[in-house]
Amino acid sequence: MFSTKNKVGLVLAGLLGLSDVPQFLMPTPDGETGPPYGILVLGSVCGVVTLVAVVIAWTREHRGAVRIAAGARVLSMLSALPAFFVDVDAPIKVLAAVFVVVTIVSLVLMLSPAARPAHVTD
Repeated sequence: MFSTKNKVGLVLAGLLGLSDVPQFLMPTPDGETGPPYGILVLGSVCGVVTLVAVVIAWTREHRGAVRIAAGARVLSMLSALPAFFVDVDAPIKVLAAVFVVVTIVSLVLMLSPAARPAHVTD
């Protein structure tokens, strides 16, 4: 049985995944600094995988699906880290930082131990 923390983590992961899906539709314009198109496609795939895994985890309370969602979120987060090491505008770095922090929070919440039923003693 999932705890409230687990469910909040799943919701955050679902929202992050939902924000990742349309990435491949917004390629970096020529002459501007931004992620390569392959990274955008990877982000979109991670978003779809996250959404599917979150739905399965939520509806079936399946811990394996939680791990898949967490793996997709980690991969998506890792693809955002280069923003800290290249010359991009400050708002983009702030957005990447918020994305990384929210991803870490969702991972901690999703992967925290699930609620255990209390033992009834006679």
